[in-house]
Amino acid sequence: MKALRIFLAEDQTILRQSLKSLIEDYPDLRVVGEAADGEEAVRLVKSLHPDIVVMDISMPRTDGIQAAAAIKQACPEVKVLVLTVHETKSHIRRALQAGASGYVVKRSAAEELIQALRAVAAEGVYLDPIVAMKLIPNTKTPASVKVQQESLSDREAEVVRLIALGYANKEIAARLNLSVKTVETFKMRSTEKLGLRSRVEIVRYALDQGWLTPNGEGN
Repeated sequence: MKALRIFLAEDQTILRQSLKSLIEDYPDLRVVGEAADGEEAVRLVKSLHPDIVVMDISMPRTDGIQAAAAIKQACPEVKVLVLTVHETKSHIRRALQAGASGYVVKRSAAEELIQALRAVAAEGVYLDPIVAMKLIPNTKTPASVKVQQESLSDREAEVVRLIALGYANKEIAARLNLSVKTVETFKMRSTEKLGLRSRVEIVRYALDQGWLTPNGEGN
């Protein structure tokens, strides 16, 4: 198995070392570079071309959002996963507009970061459920969608819930003891029934259904 190549952009040395130790406990993840400020992160990412950059927002010299935008412009194939203490709507939206593929808050469990890294690599977008709740509060599902939901099987509903939590198709297949092809079929069938076209819409729907809790575990 080819390990995902991770770059860490975090100005706090102790936290950066802790993140490296956490990530490298998993055989499918490998840290290939580090930076203590945004400017250095952009320069090193251009030369190293990692798969994913874990980027803090509050960085010296160049902040994480500006660095993320510069990285995406120079290396569009590199994904950026924001890991930060900031939970405001403005920070979340600015990060996503800058090209970040995911947003995780530091108060989440360590497993949330690992799940986010794998989800970003496989699916392209990951929103920490804590973030999603702040970004899409008090949502109401259209009546047409609620009617359509009645036609979802239990298995289809479970697949939608796991997608909202950020799991890749392969991980869902393992959790539900299904083949990846079967999961893809359930995903296609359920999203068509619900009229959902993106993962953000899936997260919004799952929140409205009460399927997500702040720590990322479904009800």
